[in-house]
Amino acid sequence: MRLVFSLLFVVTVSVCTAQVTTVRNGEGEAVSIQVEPLKPIVEKFDSFYWQSDIPADCPFGRSGDFNRIKFLGIKSGFHFADTWYPSWGDDDLLYSPYTDGVCWRLDGGFDRSGSIGEAATTGHAVIEGNDPLSLVVYSRGINPASPRPYDGRYPCGSLMYNGVWYYGTYCLGPSAVAKYGNIVYNWPWLGPFVGFRVSTDKGIRWKDCPHTPGKPLFGETGWNGYPVKIGSPHFVDFGKNMEHSTDGKAYMVAHGASVDDASPRFGNASWITGDQVFLLRVVPSPETINDASKWEFYCGKDGKGNAIWSNDFAQIKPVLEWNNNMGCVTVTYNPGLKKFIMCVTDGGNTCSRMNSYLLESDSLTGEWKIMTYLKNFGEQAYFLNIPSKFIEDNGKVMWLLYSGNFATNWNGEDLKENPKGSHYGFVMQKIRLER
Repeated sequence: MRLVFSLLFVVTVSVCTAQVTTVRNGEGEAVSIQVEPLKPIVEKFDSFYWQSDIPADCPFGRSGDFNRIKFLGIKSGFHFADTWYPSWGDDDLLYSPYTDGVCWRLDGGFDRSGSIGEAATTGHAVIEGNDPLSLVVYSRGINPASPRPYDGRYPCGSLMYNGVWYYGTYCLGPSAVAKYGNIVYNWPWLGPFVGFRVSTDKGIRWKDCPHTPGKPLFGETGWNGYPVKIGSPHFVDFGKNMEHSTDGKAYMVAHGASVDDASPRFGNASWITGDQVFLLRVVPSPETINDASKWEFYCGKDGKGNAIWSNDFAQIKPVLEWNNNMGCVTVTYNPGLKKFIMCVTDGGNTCSRMNSYLLESDSLTGEWKIMTYLKNFGEQAYFLNIPSKFIEDNGKVMWLLYSGNFATNWNGEDLKENPKGSHYGFVMQKIRLER
């Protein structure tokens, strides 16, 4: 398998002030440059509670611990690309994928990643700092990732563990008219999760994924709108170097849909819409991560309420279901509360206003209970996640990371920033869970 090399090999990094920094160029030559890190865009506004109007058909019980979120009136971020899912490494840095935009490099230039067509690329970045108001975010390069026979290929599950970076990608189907059930679609449907490329030197060199979009890790196909279950999975954030994983396993959550859906909506299974959430796990290593036989899938519960796990993908069952109301999903373990927090976004028709909600549970396999429903959050916020590094010790104060408002004028809709600072790119809002 070929190795893909980033153009810039970082040796030392300046976090707060300009300094002379040594890097290596594409030919391996040492070069001294002066670095002036980009500062995050900070906005302040009056704190407020988001009105939680939980739909009447919500199948999840209400949380007895928290039932509202207070936005504390401070936002940080960058007008970079999107698809930010940080993983906290043992060196105290955060490692994240990104795509569909530019990300600043330490040499003063920018890496541009785009996920459509044969020339699709996905980027990988490093996030430095302990305070979201003074972060330094920089690209370590982009990698080619052909989506064929699909139209697009995008980042999803990303994990830094014991110095090894596991970087997953998934596909979106052709943007052509297709019929699924009684509905005619003209939007890229959710394709399969392909597998992982792996870096053992924290993103400098990469070993290509051994799987292809046509022959993905779990054997699913999204062709002709056939719904997948593991289309866009994300690793559960267990804290620094997975310190809170009690069994040494890495878990992933993914949104998907079933083939027997009696009432599918437009874009029923897309990058941001679905009906169900699925759960899977593996003991992570370069040898196991791309071996489907090493993965276990959540298959429901037995008569005593114990979770059933199996290596047989055909037995997989959703851990959560809400028809026409689910989509992109992430989970973070909150050590201060000893709870898992799940963020879900229902993307509507995929380019309109979007609804998100937060759930909590003592266990990954449930029972999951809804804390708050954020109608029209963003008003078009997506890829929500809560980086464990920025959760305060009491567990109640944290930062919500997302991208927003990529399609502010599609379909004749005039979308606004709500809350303030909900722009396209890298957005962090400070929040507090309350009851």
